Amino acid sequence: MFSSQTSLVGTWELLSREDVTSDGQRRVELNLGSDPVTYLMCDATGHFSVQLMRRNRKGAQAGTEWRPAGGANNRNAVDGYDAYFGRYSVGADGTVTQWLVGALSPRDVGKVVTRQTRVHGNELIVALETASCCGKALTRTLRRRRLA
Repeated sequence: MFSSQTSLVGTWELLSREDVTSDGQRRVELNLGSDPVTYLMCDATGHFSVQLMRRNRKGAQAGTEWRPAGGANNRNAVDGYDAYFGRYSVGADGTVTQWLVGALSPRDVGKVVTRQTRVHGNELIVALETASCCGKALTRTLRRRRLA
């Protein structure tokens, strides 16, 4: 856990993205896949931007894929790409709240999302409840590495 915005300042690259249902089944989200290319940039004044892209944007994988059904998460990828930006603040409990000023998907503009976040050295771990899959609650865990 961390106690200030300075812990988040920098450029972060995704190491892993895992979606797991409430009964322990791993799922692969169809829009961005299990291994998207993403960068998160946070500055010291409380501004952020995120870029996300499906690593292979040509064709879908078969099997345990799912498409988000909406909900509080702000992932509405378009053709394997998503982007959004805005302001953020860090709570005393380690939560990070983001106010989306702009987004690729018009549905995401103006959303406010709060996520449980931990920083350990140069690793950022974010866990969030996202859209349900197959009638089950789904938890997404993102691990990122600080580049700068």
